[in-house]
Formats: sequence, C-alpha cells, structure tokens
Amino acid sequence: MTMEKRVMTDGKRRRGLMAASALLSGVLVLTGCNSGDEADAANGSSESPNSSQAQVDEAAAQKTSQARISITPKNGAINASINNDAKVTVAEGTLTSVTMTSSEGTAVKGELSADGKSWQPSEQLERATTYRITATAKDSEGREAHENASFTTVSQANSFIGNFTPEDGSTVGVGMPVSINFNKPISDKKAVQAGIEVSSSSGQEVVGHWFNTQRIDFRPEKYWTEGSTVTLKLKLDGVEGADGVFGVQQKTVTFKVGRNQVSTVDVATKTMTIQRNGKTVKTIPISAGSPDNPTYNGQMVISEKFKETRMNGATVGFTDDDGKGEYDIKDVPHAMRLSTSGTFIHGNYWGADSVFGNVNTSHGCVGLNDVKGAGDPNQPAAWFYDNSLVGDVVIVKNSKDKTIKPDNGLNGWNMSWADWKAGSAL
Repeated sequence: MTMEKRVMTDGKRRRGLMAASALLSGVLVLTGCNSGDEADAANGSSESPNSSQAQVDEAAAQKTSQARISITPKNGAINASINNDAKVTVAEGTLTSVTMTSSEGTAVKGELSADGKSWQPSEQLERATTYRITATAKDSEGREAHENASFTTVSQANSFIGNFTPEDGSTVGVGMPVSINFNKPISDKKAVQAGIEVSSSSGQEVVGHWFNTQRIDFRPEKYWTEGSTVTLKLKLDGVEGADGVFGVQQKTVTFKVGRNQVSTVDVATKTMTIQRNGKTVKTIPISAGSPDNPTYNGQMVISEKFKETRMNGATVGFTDDDGKGEYDIKDVPHAMRLSTSGTFIHGNYWGADSVFGNVNTSHGCVGLNDVKGAGDPNQPAAWFYDNSLVGDVVIVKNSKDKTIKPDNGLNGWNMSWADWKAGSAL
C-alpha cells in the first residue's frame, strides 16, 4: 500500500472514532440528565430541548413544598432589637422546628403559636450578640421547606436605657414624679418622649419636661390624686434616640399613690406642720439652716429614706481649712433626702433639746429631735420617718435662702405649669 493510501485510511479511521466518541458522549449525557421523551427527541423527535427542560423544571416545582418561611430580622442585619425583632412566620404551611442559638452555642427558648404559624423567643436577647435561626415547615402534603438567617443585636455602644423612679409596685406620696435618667444623651427628644406614656387612673393630664439631654420627668399640674394608680409604659425598643443609638426597653410599670400628706416647715417659727388630706395631724418643733447656711425654700419631695446614714460635709462642699468636712456624722438617724445637693430632713441626737423650736443651727438640713441609734419610736424624728412615704411633699417657707431649683432632686413642682409644659418635646 502506498504512503498516500495509508494516510487517507488513517484519516478515515480517526474521523470515524471521533464521530463514535461524540455519539457515545451524547448518549451518556442524554441518559444521565434527560427523560425518555427527551431521548426520543434526540433520536429525531420534533420536540425541542428547551421545551423538554421546561417540563423537567415544572415537574421539579411540583415536588417542592408550598410552605414559605420568613425570618426577621433579615439575614445579616445589625443593631437588631433585643426584644421584638426576632420572629419566624410561615405561609401555606406550619412550622415543625425552629432553633435559635447564640454565636457561643447557647440555645434561646421560644414559643410556637397554637396554629403553628409563628415562633418567637420567650426571653430577652443579649446585646452585642450574633444569633442564628434555623426553621423547618411542612405544607399540607407534608413537603418540607427550610430557611436560615443570622443577625446581630444592638451593642452597648449603640443602645440606651432609661433608669426610672419610682419602682414598680411601690406606694408613694402625692408629689412623686416619674423621673427617667438616660445613660446616654438624647438628641431626638421628640422620638424618645413619644415612646414614653404616663397615665393616671384619676384622668389627670400628665406632661413630660426635659431638664437636659438625659433627664425627663412627668407630672400632672397638681399633685397626684390620692388612691390613684399611675402607669408608666416604656416603648423605647428600637427608637433611635441619637444618631445610631437605639432604645432597648419595653416595660410597663405601675405604682400606687397613697394618702395625701404635705408637711410645711416654717423656718421663721421653727415648726413643721403635717397635714393629711388638708387636715393637720401633728406639729413638730424643728431646727433649720443657720443664718450662714440657710435651708432652701420651696416644694421638695422625699426621694430616699435611710434609718441611719453617714453625713460628711466634704461631700456637699462644707470643708475646713484642711479640706476635711466641717462635720462627719456616721450614724445620722431617720434621714430622708429632699435634694440631690444634700438637703435632708433627719433626726438630730447631738443637739440640745432646747434647740428644736427655738434656734436654726444646721448646715441647711431640717433637724428633728431624736436619739442615737434611731431606737426610740416616741421621738419626733422617728414618728415623722415612720409616717412618711417616698414621694411625700415637704414645703419650706420663710427661709432667707432662694427657692430650690426644679431639677435639684424630684422638685419640679417649683416650676409653673406653663413653664413645665414648655419643656415638653411633643
């Protein structure tokens, strides 16, 4: 055989092998991926490959669960609420399994609704924590659907809280305002105040007043009605109080207003008259601030009570030449705070009995006769302590000093109603 013929023969053989290989490959592909109908199409059927793939997709879709799971917050969210954001819901199906864990692997307890349509955590989440939710649901034919998401809750740096008084469930005097101090400055006062609701069972109008960027107090025009119930609702979860700083509180607080007790200290006569519901129940001799250190005038609210406490003049600016406190009494009996700056009404065991009702000798506090150790219930200071509530009003008049500032303690009653309402952001 000539060389030319051998070349031609080898060429035909190679082309034949290539064609056979291509045909074999095509058969394998069709056999592995397509239905019998598609194989028929490959063998000369008039149906197009695209039409056949559409049928496959449709058949696959018919086998997919109709249940549609939604998880909030959305996957990858940051600054999520620690109270309300996390939730799993399903449409056209019921949830069969939901797990939620922190980045440290701690499981979060949750509650599935009776109809199986939704799930929520049953406990408050931690701040600055990443959580992962995995959910499974079934449709009416038992076909499963799955969904996963992870999100990160708001951090300490990007959140604020409000410390409030009075305490939940407490009974207070008629002068007790609702006072909220925020741990971060608030720039959007309107948004934050809108998230706070204070109401009274008496129907009194209650208005908030901002003293600064971190404190808002709420009160009615007149003292609370005795026997009424006041409700504070903090709906600050997710409220943006400053740029990128969100509230995390969702809480309802109620407190009871007790009997109406208002006591009036007359610095000139050195007596205190205690009235309940407008009737005098007792008159007690007192010793107020000396001429060099007079007591503030004005309406003051008892904010704290201590059976015994230490009073050091250095903490309120009364120091001697060596920088030590002009006084340091470690066991002052029956002490009740009237101002942030250090004004108290308290028992005095170190003064002579003749002082009370006759001479004003204190550094600005109101003193009542008492004994060391606060153990005698018959002493005037003990009686007043035992018959006083946090929130009771003590009015001081006829002093040579100025009227106390409204924000020095819980003493917003020293502001007119018009000025008070002017401090509202709403």
